[in-house]
Amino acid sequence: MLENIKKENLFHEYYSLWVTVYKEGAIRPITLKKYKSTEQWVRILIPTLRICDINRINYQKLLNDYATAHERQTTMDFHHQLKASIIDAVDEGLIVRDPTRKAVIKGKLPKNKKPKYLSYYELQTLITNLTLDKTVNWDWLILLIAKTGIRFSEALALTPADFDFSHQTLTISKTWDYKGKGGFLPTKNKSSVRKIQIDWQTITQFYSLLTNLPSSKPIFVNENKVYNSTVNNVLLRYCIKLGIPTISIHGLRHTHASILLFSGVSVASVSMRLGHSNITTTQKTYLHIIQELENKDVDLIMRSLSGLIS
Repeated sequence: MLENIKKENLFHEYYSLWVTVYKEGAIRPITLKKYKSTEQWVRILIPTLRICDINRINYQKLLNDYATAHERQTTMDFHHQLKASIIDAVDEGLIVRDPTRKAVIKGKLPKNKKPKYLSYYELQTLITNLTLDKTVNWDWLILLIAKTGIRFSEALALTPADFDFSHQTLTISKTWDYKGKGGFLPTKNKSSVRKIQIDWQTITQFYSLLTNLPSSKPIFVNENKVYNSTVNNVLLRYCIKLGIPTISIHGLRHTHASILLFSGVSVASVSMRLGHSNITTTQKTYLHIIQELENKDVDLIMRSLSGLIS
């Protein structure tokens, strides 16, 4: 299909076809939606710009116009998606020079965001007050995510067979399509397929809970459709009742990672436990915590060296 594209074609037509050829079927539906959103913005912002007319100036103007309504990180994602298609256009001779070179990324100031994670004491308060009945409920899912840091979709896809009680491990090999029609889906990336070590207390609790459940059926999913908002509302009620910061179910994943980092666990180990595609993702996500830990390390280094008197 792309071989029929000419230099004189509109850029948004090329980008739309590029997404169809290279991205559809190769990436997760939720990621594909982001590429489709970029396509819509390109149609709105540069409806008449031809491929051969793209240069550094009008490409920068495109980014600037997009940035007026979006935060810097969102603009960066927009740029990266466009750049990938443009590099291919350069390789095919449709564009003479790479117009994305030295692009400046702007954007609105980020909004004041709610806390993403709880402190160790706040998490302990939450866990202590969970209602962990002898049958499966959402409190059990809250406990599991808090103790393992797995994603919501990964937790929904768990079956009793994924628990190795003798070795105290949990196997993550699939996700649940809670945003669509239900059913198992692959993990977010190859690195997301992993085994997670679980503390003895938690593994003992789940052993008692799962003993008589079908080994291959999802633990937290029944005939009814599962909504992220349902579990978030359960967690919200607990946070308000206990007087702790209100966070989302995904915030429990951040809480898990934050507590491990503050406890001295290496970034590499946290990255593998979370199933990130690379350690850079972990470093970017928890940059504020890593910087705080580095400041503590500097103080420790100085105290250690000051004891060495010449």
